[in-house]
Amino acid sequence: MIVVDTNLIAHLLLGGPGLEAARATLLRDPDWAAPLLWRSEFRSILTQYVRRRHLSVKDAIAVQKKAEELLSRREHLPASEGVLRLARESDCSTYDCEFVALAQLLGVPLVTSDSEILAAFPRIAVTPSAFSAAS
Repeated sequence: MIVVDTNLIAHLLLGGPGLEAARATLLRDPDWAAPLLWRSEFRSILTQYVRRRHLSVKDAIAVQKKAEELLSRREHLPASEGVLRLARESDCSTYDCEFVALAQLLGVPLVTSDSEILAAFPRIAVTPSAFSAAS
């Protein structure tokens, strides 16, 4: 199991420059987890696609359903205390710290391309390419 950030989910389902890294990550470990917050972040990404006319609302709903299936039964709500402590110890947002807190709670890596998270939490955060390359 790994914790993945919302951008990795988006790359996997919507394509873009991170698609191959997302696919490689899924191949290495298909057991993805995320804090419940991912749903709102993903809806925000889908809204941008709809507003730019890259997706219809109907297609955005279908992609959201696929994403929810991918993370079915692996969504968690990290404790506020841990999230707030991580935010205090770093310059990361509380949103980002939800992903870090969950990875710490589960004792698994957080796979992300977010440079701020990678710099603040190098013991738990790893890039998709580094994760996929690891044995």
